[in-house]
Amino acid sequence: MAEAQNIPVGSTTAGAIAVAAESTVVSRMSAPPSYDVADFPVPHGREEEWRFTPLERLRGLHDGTATATGEGVKVDVQAPEGVIVETVGRDDARLGKAGTPVDRVAAQAYSAFEKASVVTVPKETVLTEPIRIAVHGEGGTRFGHQVIELGAFAEAVVVIDHTGDAVLAANVEYLLGDGAKLTVVSVQDWDDKAVHVAQHNALVGRDASFKSVVVTFGGDVVRLHPRVRYAGPGGEAELLGLYFTDSGQHQEHRLLVDHNVPHCKSNVVYKGALQGESAHAVWIGDVLIEAAAEGTDTYEMNRNLVLTDGARVDSVPNLEIETGEIVGAGHASATGRFDDEQLFYLMARGIPEHEARRLVVRGFFAELVQQIGVADIEERLLAKIEEELEASVA
Repeated sequence: MAEAQNIPVGSTTAGAIAVAAESTVVSRMSAPPSYDVADFPVPHGREEEWRFTPLERLRGLHDGTATATGEGVKVDVQAPEGVIVETVGRDDARLGKAGTPVDRVAAQAYSAFEKASVVTVPKETVLTEPIRIAVHGEGGTRFGHQVIELGAFAEAVVVIDHTGDAVLAANVEYLLGDGAKLTVVSVQDWDDKAVHVAQHNALVGRDASFKSVVVTFGGDVVRLHPRVRYAGPGGEAELLGLYFTDSGQHQEHRLLVDHNVPHCKSNVVYKGALQGESAHAVWIGDVLIEAAAEGTDTYEMNRNLVLTDGARVDSVPNLEIETGEIVGAGHASATGRFDDEQLFYLMARGIPEHEARRLVVRGFFAELVQQIGVADIEERLLAKIEEELEASVA
């Protein structure tokens, strides 16, 4: 596991620490934010933010040729009593409050959606059951927008479950009031031909706590862009993710945590397993500590387990610091194949090889699965991992 090293001022080496005089978040870690599609040139794959993405498989989401067609996407919200569920127009003041699109697909999605879904948990409301949002694709292309808002000192768990077949571009916003606690579990369990590109924006209030768990299994191409910024000091963000990439799949997770106010924390842990020819996983982890963000404490880690030949991983952690007055900052990335010693240990005790491989992968993911906190989702994910492993030995 490789730790970051200090390097000279002004260096832009991927995965290393750079100290700059002013913020470069718009020039180095993303394009300048905008709601206007015209502000983003059509990507050609040579741009830093697009160089890993198979543009020819995005079905026109990146170049403006995609239009809403087909049966669309059905969204069903099951919420406990006291939660407000609304369908609103584009003029609703809450839309765009958590963040602005930073690439052409997100801007296209913002420009093209007709109605947005807004789920509000009133202040001081503590939910004992999760809010469940089922997003089911029924073919065709759609653009979507979702807002989850928690009032001050509210607490909630939200499960967003993506299934079916669709070409979907979307923006998802999480608005946390002061002292609020939100856990979001986003599951991408699409059919084999689905394409899903989305930007997730979280705005974390003073002393609020945000946990994001992103789980990606299905789809032909999935490209998610979680982003976090803070509205006041004392905020905490934990970004967890797991992905299982099969033959031919492209799964890409690009994260940005923008420490823009003092005394906030963030922790990022993503783990992935890959198997099959042309399986491709991409993880980009960007953390920016702005000059005003004194007292920041942050760490990010990505680990990948390659189960077969022919799979490819690109893992790039980036840490950019503009103030020396921080508690701590670091990152790590590791990619490797099965540990032969672990397999030997298990097989020497009479466990067949295929069962030993299953135990190793389960153990690899167990740390993250156990932190989800929703029993039926945890059981489903473990069953899905078993299903993937069975396919690999079939």
